[in-house]
Amino acid sequence: MSELTLATAQTIIAAALVEAGNLNIKPITVTVLDAGGHLTAMVRQDGSSIMRPQIAYGKAYGALAVGTGSRWLNANAESRPHFIQALNGASGGTIIPVPGGVLVRDEDGKVVGAVGITGDTSENDEACAVAGIKAAGLSPDTGA
Repeated sequence: MSELTLATAQTIIAAALVEAGNLNIKPITVTVLDAGGHLTAMVRQDGSSIMRPQIAYGKAYGALAVGTGSRWLNANAESRPHFIQALNGASGGTIIPVPGGVLVRDEDGKVVGAVGITGDTSENDEACAVAGIKAAGLSPDTGA
């Protein structure tokens, strides 16, 4: 796979929403970006608050920006806050450095995009992203 298609993004989103239902969590927002950071698809569940699209995008964008899942960003926000602050400044304030941004890798390990989910705890958001990516037959990279 050389690119993340709309059909693949829709598969990821559908499976992430199923996982959210299985976990019985708060309403989520799911964004899927291609490898260039362009929005491929986004879904906001009923009841998801107004900033959730921007937060989900920021989680996915952050993962793409550093080449690993946003769990890595979260760890660095704790150990090297000056670095994350500078990175966020360089991105125009776009990056959200908490778990829930997961890189999407193809069968060769190539990054083809990222998924960002927000709405519940970061751990639950990440679990939904991982489930969606796996349902599409791709490999998740959480940055752990």
